[in-house]
Amino acid sequence: MTSSQQSTGDDVRSLPVLRALIDAVDHEVLQLLSRRNGLVAEVAAYKRAHGVAIRDHRREREIIADRRERSTPLGLQPDVIEGMYRLLLWASRDRQASLRAQVPLDIETKTIAVIGGRGAMGSCMARMFADLGHAVMIADLDTELTPEVAAREADVVAISVPIDVTVDVIRRVGPLVRADALLMDVTSVKTAPMEAMLASTRASVVGTHPLFGPSVHSLQGQRVALTPGRGDEWKQWLTRMLEARGLTVVETTPETHDRAMAVVQVLTHFSTEVTGATMAKLGVPLESTLPFTSPIYLIELLMTARHFAQSPDLYASIQMSNPETARVTETFLQAAEAMRESVNARDHAAFARVFDHVHDYFGEFTERALEQSSFLIDRLVERA
Repeated sequence: MTSSQQSTGDDVRSLPVLRALIDAVDHEVLQLLSRRNGLVAEVAAYKRAHGVAIRDHRREREIIADRRERSTPLGLQPDVIEGMYRLLLWASRDRQASLRAQVPLDIETKTIAVIGGRGAMGSCMARMFADLGHAVMIADLDTELTPEVAAREADVVAISVPIDVTVDVIRRVGPLVRADALLMDVTSVKTAPMEAMLASTRASVVGTHPLFGPSVHSLQGQRVALTPGRGDEWKQWLTRMLEARGLTVVETTPETHDRAMAVVQVLTHFSTEVTGATMAKLGVPLESTLPFTSPIYLIELLMTARHFAQSPDLYASIQMSNPETARVTETFLQAAEAMRESVNARDHAAFARVFDHVHDYFGEFTERALEQSSFLIDRLVERA
């Protein structure tokens, strides 16, 4: 090859040819992924037959380490390969869950009544129980089947109605639930609903709070809080069912749950709402900020817009029903005022003291936050 050929690129194949070759390689990759998916189905069948859990953290760590190590000699970026394989492993777990890999072969079919089953979360719970092979009845405001009739007939009665009417509905149907059945709820506050369920029925009682929205693409890996009330056998059954659909169960008490939700939900939602209200008050056209978008601003913007695209009644109920709301929102305002004063006064020392105090509070979590947020930023930039 002469220097002139190198400089002019006479020996380089045309762009359409190169793109066609890349397409061909990608099609081969898809065929390999399809083969992999077939093997995953066999894994699911084996796990179900032998009672093996879907997720194996040790195996996943081995896969990630192996694929990273093999990628470097091939000229591939280990971080990129790790990201790809984490998605593949997630898809594999989801596939296994959809094939009921963790559902026992000898599962006994139950009759499940979802009170409020036409709502978003009620529909989600109804689909979950149906996927597990149970017979699901839905009772809602516009159904011929009434909550009272459903409560009398079902083995499991799940209350999934707006927070502000949850206790009233529990008091109405609780006395009708059979003593050998289970009464449960899916409310985002737990203390009042648990007290109402325990007081209104002789049946077993378990409270739950799905820690995700009903619009998630998959239940795989999502968390659900579980607050036992009465009846260990039904608690074990429900835990088994939730885990069988790929959910991670976090067992807790109603009081501990509500205190945690004061931060997880109330503080987070309140902060997001203040951010959105501030932007609206400033009146800066949103489009004018987009050319200058940083990854962090885009994440904040997406989360804020997502929040306000949903039901105000839902978020109002979540925040107004938590017993810790007043304390959390007051503390937020105090922190905001202190930060405002240091910024307006150009007091770098005061500003740094707050930074140091918060850094100490987060401790070792800051390192994990840097790693995981960097991963999120990379994925977000890829989709821009």
